[in-house]
Amino acid sequence: MQETYRNLTAIGYNWEDHSFEEHCQSFRRYGRHERCHTGEKPSENTQCGKAFAQHSHLQRHKSTHTGEKLYECKPRDKAFTYDSQLQTLERIHSGEKPYKCNQCGKTFERRCNLGRHKLIHTGRKSYKCNQCGKAFARHSHLKLHGITHTGEKPYECDQCGKAFASHSYLQVHKTIHTGEKPYVCDQCGKAFAHSRPLRRHKIMHTRKKTYKCNQGGKAFARHSHLKTHGVTHTGEKPYKCDQCGKAFASHSYLQVHKRIHTGEKPYVCDQCGKAFAQLSHLQVHGITHTGEKPYKCDQCGKAFSSHSYLQVHKRIHTGEKFYECDQCGKAFASHSHLQVHKRIHTGEKPYVCDQCGKDFVVQRDLKRHKRTHTGEKPYKCNECGKAFVWNGSLRAHKVIHTGEKPYKCNECGKAFACNTSLRTHKAIHTGVKPFKCKQCGKAFVGQNYLKKHERIHTGEKLYECNECGKAFVFDASLRKHKAVHTGVKP
Repeated sequence: MQETYRNLTAIGYNWEDHSFEEHCQSFRRYGRHERCHTGEKPSENTQCGKAFAQHSHLQRHKSTHTGEKLYECKPRDKAFTYDSQLQTLERIHSGEKPYKCNQCGKTFERRCNLGRHKLIHTGRKSYKCNQCGKAFARHSHLKLHGITHTGEKPYECDQCGKAFASHSYLQVHKTIHTGEKPYVCDQCGKAFAHSRPLRRHKIMHTRKKTYKCNQGGKAFARHSHLKTHGVTHTGEKPYKCDQCGKAFASHSYLQVHKRIHTGEKPYVCDQCGKAFAQLSHLQVHGITHTGEKPYKCDQCGKAFSSHSYLQVHKRIHTGEKFYECDQCGKAFASHSHLQVHKRIHTGEKPYVCDQCGKDFVVQRDLKRHKRTHTGEKPYKCNECGKAFVWNGSLRAHKVIHTGEKPYKCNECGKAFACNTSLRTHKAIHTGVKPFKCKQCGKAFVGQNYLKKHERIHTGEKLYECNECGKAFVFDASLRKHKAVHTGVKP
């Protein structure tokens, strides 16, 4: 290259005011950039064989083998391999975000994050999968997507052996073992293992929803949520389970679903040891220990353990029902309620009791059913000590002590202790009986009435006398029978 410059100088090429060294540096930068397109990686690591386009990147990579961390954050006693990592951490704690988007004004700690964000505005997706044709805005996303075709998971946890498709996923997983949470919310003090969950959490304080659906007008705090929501309009479900054939709108939903087949429950409660398939389920469960319900409805004052529960509850007041069944037209306030409803049409009952083989539409019903085998009654009244199998039964019971009836019929004014009783009552006015027995065709106003009726056909007798062992189809029949032993009329 230097010889080329000398030859050009010899024939009278004008370099203007630039020095020879500047031109050499410029040419080297151009050469490095060209490798992005050619894929050439001349710098190879002799230890692991991994190749890099730039020598500086090879030098950085070598530190993963030596464990050397030259850049130290003294106030937090933390060391980093790269200077850029230290600078990013310092900005997280100082709150500095020097890189600003000139279209929407959003600010970022790192230049590369701004570059990625700008792709949202341009919509450009330059990286295309040569197997399925799907396009991506970032090369890293294309690489991760490629694993869905190969199934390769080269990054393994040295503590539990679990393997991951990317190094970043492994790093996230390792915090389960270490418990480290260096990212702290400056508003409420809540700590997180990684910066991304912290950013998501901060939205709860600002409640800014910048991503708007151009079909229904609904706004979202995160672009990924908008993309997931978009599927409710298109109906597209490209991710299919290879075991049962069930399809999903997003890859993450498919991954969570697969745990039903594998039985994997990676999220463990550190207080009681109970394990969960989803992190959100563990977080909601954690409230059972603390009793904390930070999300309060501003209309009726009811409090909830998670923001999503509050959002679904608010639709009771607004009457909003976004999710409509394409078979019968019935609308629902939440997507999960629609999914459960659809099983009425398909007859699908994926949750099976391993003791008696009875199957259920929703997992909640299976869990409740299992208590008929174990005799467990976890819900206890703190006034009279009576215990119940279901939380709903306890709530209904508590009204005996309080006399409260918050659910009122807007047609006749009759009040009820629980919402299900009100819904059942409303059928008197409408005459609608949506729950139909598949065997004899008899229709009922409430699903619980249908369930009780179905026992006549199945012969199932859940209620057993603890004195003589006689079993009954209905709870009321058992109570009447007990009078034979006690002599007291129910």
